[in-house]
Amino acid sequence: MLGTSPEVPMSRLRSVILPSILAPACLAIVFGAIGCGGGGTSGAVGLGPRVPVSALTFPLAAPKPGSVAAVDAFPLLTGNFDLPVFVTTAPGDDGRLFVVEQRGRIRVIENPAQATSYTTFLDITDRVTTGLGEDGLLGLAFDPDYATNGRFYVNYVAPRSATQGTIVSRFERTSATSADPASEVVLLRYAQPHAIHSGGMLAFGPDGCLYVASGDGGSGGEPVTHALDLGSWLGKVLRIDVRTTTPGLAYGIPPTNPFVGAIGARPEIYAYGLRNPWRFSFDRVGGALWLGDVGQNEREEIDVVTRGGNYGWKAREGSVPHTASEQGRGPFIEPLHEYDHGTGSCIIGGYVYRGRAMPSLEGAYIYADYAAGQVWALSSDGAHVTSNVELINLPGVSSFGEDADGELLVCRHKLGRIQRLVSKAATASAPFPQTISASGIYANLETLEPSAGLVPYDVNAPLWSDGAEKDRYLALPGVERIGWRADDAWAFPLGTVLVKTFRLPRVRGVESTAIRVETRVLLLSPDGWEGYSYRWRDDQSDADLLAGSDTRAITVLDESAPGGAYEQTWRFPSRGACTSCHTAAAGFVLGLTTRQLNRDFAYGGGVDNQLRAWNRAGLFDAGVPINPAWLPAHPLTSDASAPIAARARAYLDANCAMCHRPGGPAITAIDLRSTVTVGAMNLVGVAPRFGDVGLASPLLVRPHDHGSSTLWARMHTTGADRMPSIASSIVDVEGSALVAAWIDAGP
Repeated sequence: MLGTSPEVPMSRLRSVILPSILAPACLAIVFGAIGCGGGGTSGAVGLGPRVPVSALTFPLAAPKPGSVAAVDAFPLLTGNFDLPVFVTTAPGDDGRLFVVEQRGRIRVIENPAQATSYTTFLDITDRVTTGLGEDGLLGLAFDPDYATNGRFYVNYVAPRSATQGTIVSRFERTSATSADPASEVVLLRYAQPHAIHSGGMLAFGPDGCLYVASGDGGSGGEPVTHALDLGSWLGKVLRIDVRTTTPGLAYGIPPTNPFVGAIGARPEIYAYGLRNPWRFSFDRVGGALWLGDVGQNEREEIDVVTRGGNYGWKAREGSVPHTASEQGRGPFIEPLHEYDHGTGSCIIGGYVYRGRAMPSLEGAYIYADYAAGQVWALSSDGAHVTSNVELINLPGVSSFGEDADGELLVCRHKLGRIQRLVSKAATASAPFPQTISASGIYANLETLEPSAGLVPYDVNAPLWSDGAEKDRYLALPGVERIGWRADDAWAFPLGTVLVKTFRLPRVRGVESTAIRVETRVLLLSPDGWEGYSYRWRDDQSDADLLAGSDTRAITVLDESAPGGAYEQTWRFPSRGACTSCHTAAAGFVLGLTTRQLNRDFAYGGGVDNQLRAWNRAGLFDAGVPINPAWLPAHPLTSDASAPIAARARAYLDANCAMCHRPGGPAITAIDLRSTVTVGAMNLVGVAPRFGDVGLASPLLVRPHDHGSSTLWARMHTTGADRMPSIASSIVDVEGSALVAAWIDAGP
C-alpha cells in the first residue's frame, strides 16, 4: 500500500483543483524501482512496484446536467471570429446571420449551414478603442423597419475623453452584405470614467423604442455613485425613440419614460441602479425585459426590468447590502434570481426560449456564466423561480443570440466560434459516488490512508487557499502515460483523476489541529476536465457530494485576533466553477507541471525527486533527463535562501498566471507567468486601467514602492478590489510580503 512518510506534511499547495468527474474503475498507476542519484537520497527506493488502482468507483461517463448540446452554427466555415460578443439576424433577412467582433467589425454569414467564409458588413475599427477588456464594439440592433429603411444601430466604446466613451450610433446599409461606415449618425455620447462596466447591449422593444444598457462606468465598487444618480446615464437602461426627433437631439424621448419632467433627471432613463447590465433581451411572448447584471464580489443577478425600477446598485449587490451610506436610496426591486461567487462570477444574460428545436425548454430563460462556464434554464411563475436547471458547461460564453426562428446561438469569446444549442438524447451512466467513502479514494477514512495506487505529490509554489493544508494525489487509467513537457502544460490521458483534500487548522498555524473541510476531485472525461466537491461532515466520519456551491463557518483560534479567535467562511465551489481558475489557457491542470514537481518527496520507500521517480515508474510518455537539475524548477516560496525575485515570480505564476497570461480570461494585458521577462509582464511602470485601489497616482508595479503598486494592494485587501476575486477571502500575509519585497527591491 502506498503512503507518505509521517514526518512530511502533504499540504503545501493551494491549487484550487475544483471538482470533477472520475475515471473508470479499472485504473492502474505505474510504479517502478527507483535508483539513486540526483536530488534523492542515495539508495532510496521511492515508489514501489506498479499497483493497479482498482478501488475508485467514479464512472467515466458521469451524469450530465441537461439534454442540450452545442454544435457549430457554421460547420463548414474556414477560420474563427475575432472575439465575438454578439450574434443576431436582421428583420426580413432570415437567411443571414450577423456576428459582432469586439475589435470593431460586424461579419455577415449567408446560408449558415453551407457557408465556408464570411464577409465584412461594417468595419469601424478606426473609431473603436483598442484597449479591449470590456471595451470595443459591444452591441448591434437592427431597426424593426430594416427591410425597407436599411438602418441599424451599434454601441461601442471610443477612445476616452472628458465627454466621450460610449457611443450609440446609427448606420445604413449599402447592400444586403455591406454598410457604409461614413453613414454614421451619433445618437448618444457619454464619458466612461474607467475601462470596465460599459454595458453595451441595445435592442428594440415591442414598443418600437430602442433600449440601451449602460454600465456604472467602474471601477471596482463604483467610487462615484452613478447608478443611483438620475442625473447620470451610467448604470441604467435607457429608452429612446429613433423614429421621431427632439429639437437638438437625433432621437425622441418617449413620453411614458418614468422621469420625463423630473428635475435633475435624464429623461432617457427607463430603469436604474444597475452595475453592468451586459446583456438583456425581450421575451417574444409578452415582451418582458430580462436582464443579467454582473456583480461585484458577492452576487450575480437576473432582473425582470420594469419602467422606473430601482435595482439597488451600489446600495445593494443582488439582495445583499453593499454600501451602508446608500441604503436610504430605495425602495429597491429584488432580483428574480441571484447566485453567489461559489457558483460563478460573471453572468451572461440570455433569452426566454421560444424556438421549436428544444421543446422541453419552452418558456425557460437561458443564461450563462462567463467565468464558470455553466449554462442554465430558469423557469418562474413571474414572481418566483420554480426551477433552475444546469444544461451544459460551455466556458467563455460572451453572449447569446437568436436566429429568425428563435433558436439560440452562443458566442464563444476566446474560442472565436459561434455555436447553436440543440437537443440531445439522454445517456445512461453508472451511479456517481455520493460520499467519499463510496468513491474509493481512501482505504481508511480515519487516517486518510489513500487506496492502493494513488500517487501523492507536492509542489514548490503553493496556491493560497485561505490557510488550508492540502493532500494531493494522482491516478492514471490503466497503463496510460502523461504527455510530459519541460516548460508547457502536460497532456493527460482520458480518465485521469486528481484528488485534493483541504484541511483547515482550528488553531492558526498549528497543523496538528487541522480538520478536514473539503475534498475536490478533477477528472478528465470525454467532455473535458470536470469537477466535483465533497463536504466533510462535522464529525469527520465522511464527506458528502455537493450539488452546487456552499459555505461553512469555521472558528479559528488566533491569539492576535480580537477576542483570541475569528470566524472563517469556507466557500465550496459549484461544479462548473472550476474553469474560473483551471483555465484552458493554463492547460486546465495547475499544479502538475515540471516547475512545480521538480523537487524531492518522501515516498513510502524513501526520498526521491518527483520527476525522476515518476519517469522511472513509467508515468511519462517521454524520458525525463536523468538529472532533474537540468530541468526548470520553481524555488520553494518558503525558502528564504532563494532569490526574492525568483520566489515572488513563482508565487505570482502559481496564484495569478492561470488568468493573467495570453489567451487567459483576464481583461488586462498583464502576463504573470514566471517564464517571461519582467519587461514582457506589462506590469512595471504601467498605469492601471481598472481603478486605483484607493492609492494616489499608482502604477501596477512602482519599483521600490510596493505601497503605490496596485498589484500588491489588490493582494493585500479583502474588499471589492481583491485579487484573486474568487476562491479566497483572507489575505496571504506571507505571500503579499514576498511580493512587496520583490517590488521594493526594484524588479
